[in-house]
Amino acid sequence: MTPTITAFERSPDRGRGQVRDMRVRWALEEVDQPYDVRLVSFSEMKKPAHRALHPFGQIPTYEEGDLALFESGAIVFHIAERHGGLLPDDANARARAITWMFAAVSTLEPPILERETAVLLERDETWHEKRLPRVEDRIRKRLADLSAHLGDADWLDGAFSAGDLMMVGVLRRLNGSGILDEYPNLSTYLARGEARPAFKRAFDAQLAVFTAASTS
Repeated sequence: MTPTITAFERSPDRGRGQVRDMRVRWALEEVDQPYDVRLVSFSEMKKPAHRALHPFGQIPTYEEGDLALFESGAIVFHIAERHGGLLPDDANARARAITWMFAAVSTLEPPILERETAVLLERDETWHEKRLPRVEDRIRKRLADLSAHLGDADWLDGAFSAGDLMMVGVLRRLNGSGILDEYPNLSTYLARGEARPAFKRAFDAQLAVFTAASTS
């Protein structure tokens, strides 16, 4: 059965591949699973029909038969469990890969999102100039720990896994900030993830939505 995911009708990131349906697209491309995309507007996201799929009125959602899921991490985990290639066969390695999925969204992403809020929504506040460096220092602390763990390895724990997919997806949110440049092995790690053919296919598919919307 071909799953259906939801994505923004008009992407707020202008097709840069940072919206969270990108992570789901990438996972599906990695496991060679065809999928359909249903585009939704901002107003449609808040209507009962969409909230029945996503209680918080966001994207992405995932529908497969009578199964409906929300939260990109949970969807990627489901895909990784159903298909080979994103989780190791060895039980311990599999558990570690899942741990890195949680680390990406629970440990790395929160301060990065906090920075985005500070930059995009709080720039005019009187306390902005004092707060932003503190937020960025918290990001640097997490990146330093991640950098130390990664060392000169290609991936977080042996072969590429769903843990790397989620981590690369989170780190991409720092593109343009200059912060990731302070950690050369993480910059190389990010580039390695973006060079994967499945990533490129997912990125092109998401960019095509923005390109079509901008010309309509």
